Amino acid sequence: MPRTADHEQRRRQIADAVSRLISEHGLDAVTVARTAACAGMSVGLVQHYFRNKDEMLLHAFREISAHIRARVEERIRDGVEHRRPIARVMAEVMTEYIPLDEVRRAEYRVARAFAGRALDAPALAEVDTESARKLREDIARAVRNGKECGEVDEHLDPLPAAVRLAAVMEGLALQVYREPEGGAGVPVARFVAPLLDAELATVFTGECRQYTG
Repeated sequence: MPRTADHEQRRRQIADAVSRLISEHGLDAVTVARTAACAGMSVGLVQHYFRNKDEMLLHAFREISAHIRARVEERIRDGVEHRRPIARVMAEVMTEYIPLDEVRRAEYRVARAFAGRALDAPALAEVDTESARKLREDIARAVRNGKECGEVDEHLDPLPAAVRLAAVMEGLALQVYREPEGGAGVPVARFVAPLLDAELATVFTGECRQYTG
């Protein structure tokens, strides 16, 4: 009987195949048969793990979310290790959600495909909504931490601040994905860092006392 690790590896293979198909050919290219061929598996084996396209798409979305989360956590650990202000760490964290390279561009396309599919699939919509909610909660937590260390005004409400920062980040991600070369030959990616810094500066207005004793 296959070990648990074998099952997990096969599920990852299928998720990778779904992501490649979406990235290279779009959501319409994803079928059980094409996914099986891309993953080097039989149709029956794919169907053993996933009954239909929505289940495969959901798993691919969760895999990508886990990859992004791992990178975010690494950014946070590195920030703590090197005693960076929370605002600086948040700028680095937010860039992980913006398609600034081929890996993040492929991830973003899968996430967009998932969100589009979720419009007509309540089960997927719940996951999409929960994912957005967790992101806002993560940002709000950073704002609350900023209040504790002096980077954020003690009277600032974390929730609207988190909504604003999430909206800016999502808007920038869409701009970069839609038109990476930008207008008049100026890449949109060039504006990402200064725009994020400017928005974060409206929230993180103080000096970090976290490492000053």
